[in-house]
Amino acid sequence: MSVKFKGTPVTLSGKQINVGENAPLVTLVGKDLGEVKVGGASGKYQIINVVPSLDTGVCATQTRKFNEKAASISNAVVMVVSMDLPFAQGRFCSTEGIENLVVASDFRSKTFGQNYGVLLAGSPLEGVLTRAVFVVDPNGKLVYKEVCEEITQEPDYNKPLEAIK
Repeated sequence: MSVKFKGTPVTLSGKQINVGENAPLVTLVGKDLGEVKVGGASGKYQIINVVPSLDTGVCATQTRKFNEKAASISNAVVMVVSMDLPFAQGRFCSTEGIENLVVASDFRSKTFGQNYGVLLAGSPLEGVLTRAVFVVDPNGKLVYKEVCEEITQEPDYNKPLEAIK
């Protein structure tokens, strides 16, 4: 899979997961330092919104837009996953009024990045996650995947919602 940062190709680390495969269950850290389970069978759809850092304009916009959309979705849990520390995630959510998303950090073990193939390697952003959106069905199957070709561009906001209808 080809990903670019400001036009320059970058490498992704980890195992690529594809539509139709089981979405790995990983445990991340919530903004309250508690455990957050992502992927796997959960009985609900999961929209997993992946951003490099909430401290950038595009990531903040992406998270705000998914927060707005999540308010009208009853059959899915909408999440935002990044490498940001849980304290920074909590501060961002408080400042921005983010109340409809589950916030999770992969900072401890980078397990999400490795298991979903979205960990950046060999670039100025090495060690953070690339921009992506995954949708996991209630049985734990991946039904939608978008890894943004250019990290600095927003994902499609409608297709993940269409995948859960």
